[in-house]
Amino acid sequence: MGQNLTTIGFDADDTLWHNERFFQLTQAHFADLLADHADKDHLMQRLLAAEKRNIRHYGYGIKGFTLSMIETAIEVTDDRVPASVIRQLVEAGQEMLAHPIELLPHAREAIEGVAATHQVVLITKGDLIDQERKLAQSGLGELFDGVEIVSEKTSQTYQRVFDQYGAGPAAAMMVGNSMRSDVVAPIQAGCWGVYVPHGLVWEVEHAETPADNSRYRELRDLGQLPDLVRALS
Repeated sequence: MGQNLTTIGFDADDTLWHNERFFQLTQAHFADLLADHADKDHLMQRLLAAEKRNIRHYGYGIKGFTLSMIETAIEVTDDRVPASVIRQLVEAGQEMLAHPIELLPHAREAIEGVAATHQVVLITKGDLIDQERKLAQSGLGELFDGVEIVSEKTSQTYQRVFDQYGAGPAAAMMVGNSMRSDVVAPIQAGCWGVYVPHGLVWEVEHAETPADNSRYRELRDLGQLPDLVRALS
């Protein structure tokens, strides 16, 4: 096992498999359903505000998103939203929860490429049942030494996880597509933070790139990860 790097953490949604695009497709359907009551830009602003407000109540994931859509629909229609629209929003959420997992390029190869020499841990946030479902359907679960489904990804989260798996944050790397949760927070904990852009990122996850930090790296895709891990180990 590498002297300097002992543990690799992987984000799940939009790092190992597609996720955000299903939210955006559902948001487009939501905008169509409420088109008579609000223009799309205003509706999306109201929905985002509801999502941010509700994170502390519902956490992250599809269930909270669905409830936020319903809440927004009630607000923009002044409590007059038809029951048929509420039903379609519930059905849209159910469809998202049942959607098959589609792995991103190089996901399995990247995990297998580092798992032979390092501990690998999945660190994801969101609804417990849904994240467990997606991991089971992905076929990747057996590759991980540990799985952590957390309510939020903070520097304290990474401190705890990498103390448990490996030799602490200084000997750990986190890999993901969210600048805020998968890069900035791990670097604050003392880890390496590796950004793998996905293209579609929820606005809540935006953060300034820590380009001047010596522990920041950016990869074109997961196919480049094994070489980076070898170089830093």
